[in-house]
Amino acid sequence: MGSLDFPVIDMIATGKNILSLRREKGFTVRDLQEFFGFEEPQAIYRWQYGKTLPSVDNLYALSAILGVTMEEILVPVSRAPHENNQPHQEKPDAAFFIYLIHARCVIPVVSVIIGKVNYSAGANIPFSAFSRSAMAAP
Repeated sequence: MGSLDFPVIDMIATGKNILSLRREKGFTVRDLQEFFGFEEPQAIYRWQYGKTLPSVDNLYALSAILGVTMEEILVPVSRAPHENNQPHQEKPDAAFFIYLIHARCVIPVVSVIIGKVNYSAGANIPFSAFSRSAMAAP
C-alpha cells in the first residue's frame, strides 16, 4: 500500500483555529450556542480549548456558518517537529482507542444483551430479575 502516514488531528491547534475563525467572522460564543441550539455554551468552549472536537454533524454545520470547508477548520498534527517549533507528537496507539471503545460501549451493551448486570459489589444479577413478572406482588 505504500508509505502513507495516518492522519491525526491536532485538537489544540484546531480549537485555536475555531476561535480565530469565529472571531474573524464576528460571531460570539453565544451566537454559536444559539445556532446549534445548545442550552449552555460549554461545548463551544471545549472545542475552542481543544478539549473535544465537534461531532461530524456539528463540524459540518460549523463550516457552513463560518463559510469555510471542514478541512479548513481541522488542523493536522505536524509531521516535522521544526515546522511549528513544537516537539513531534506520536500518533495515538490504536490499541488504546480500541480499549476505550470496548470499555465504554461494547462491554456494557454486551452485558445487558447476555442478561447480566454487573454491580460494583461484584454480584451478577440475572437481568430476568428485573422483569415485570419477577417484580409483581406474590
